Amino acid sequence: MKYIELTVHTTSEASELVADVMWQYTEGGVAVSDVKDVIALTKGESGVFWDYIDEDLQKQTGDVLVKCFLQPEKADAEISAIRRELAEMRSRGGVSFGTLEETRREIDGDDWIDVWKKHFRPLHIGERVVIVPEWIDYPQEPYEVIVTLDSNMAFGTGEHETTSMCLEALQKALHEGDVVIDVGCGSGILGIAAAKLGAKLCYLTDIDPVAVESAKHNALKNGVSQKTIVAHSDLLADSSVKGDVVLANITAEILVRLAPTVPRNLKEGGTLILSGIIAERLPLVKDAFSAQGLCLLQEMHKGEWYALVYRR
Repeated sequence: MKYIELTVHTTSEASELVADVMWQYTEGGVAVSDVKDVIALTKGESGVFWDYIDEDLQKQTGDVLVKCFLQPEKADAEISAIRRELAEMRSRGGVSFGTLEETRREIDGDDWIDVWKKHFRPLHIGERVVIVPEWIDYPQEPYEVIVTLDSNMAFGTGEHETTSMCLEALQKALHEGDVVIDVGCGSGILGIAAAKLGAKLCYLTDIDPVAVESAKHNALKNGVSQKTIVAHSDLLADSSVKGDVVLANITAEILVRLAPTVPRNLKEGGTLILSGIIAERLPLVKDAFSAQGLCLLQEMHKGEWYALVYRR
């Protein structure tokens, strides 16, 4: 079968957001090529060491390539939709998207999906959560909570540092019967995990209608749709919704914007988990939430990303 390969040039900071948009339109996978990953390998950060590598690969140009694979008969309409969504995201500000230059070509992809699937393995995060692709037969341990990943999972597969830090913090903060709010839910992975870990009810909200549909789909696939409410809205505009745990894995600028409203939705003694923060903007986020009278319990750090855990 033939595929149209779409490549978008962006930045490291925005690459996951670009991939998130692409996931909505492809069943053939998304690939991210970032020179920072190569540099991390050469430094041994992954436990892999190289005898030789082309020096040109180590030059940080700031250009990251994000690719997706589309069915030819749908490609024109889907590329236009991807272009519109990325333009809207960039217009909101707060994240540098780079050039968003596009290239496309036709490829022979008869075996591509099967090859792509072979790269995915069950991902263990924290003490209990395991992200398992649906095509893998995984022998579950009694104490484990399985979140099923299918081929259309949007932003938040657990591989990215921001998502994994949220999942780790969630497992420590959550108690049986808690109400959980996930602001900017993306694929819904955090709310789905919370429901499976024992939350009584999970409110998932996103301003992106495609993310909302993805979260609903994934909640149904994971058997927790009766414990989740997925809304296309800014839930924090509704102060009647109160959470024992509130999660927000979004950009620092948006977190700062939300800071004044968060305490209205967080129960007394509740836990707030924030992620999606780069080092340069960490003081900005800390100042914004300290001003709301919240107590900082923990600062987490993976790669270039930070997460913060507060208590009210």
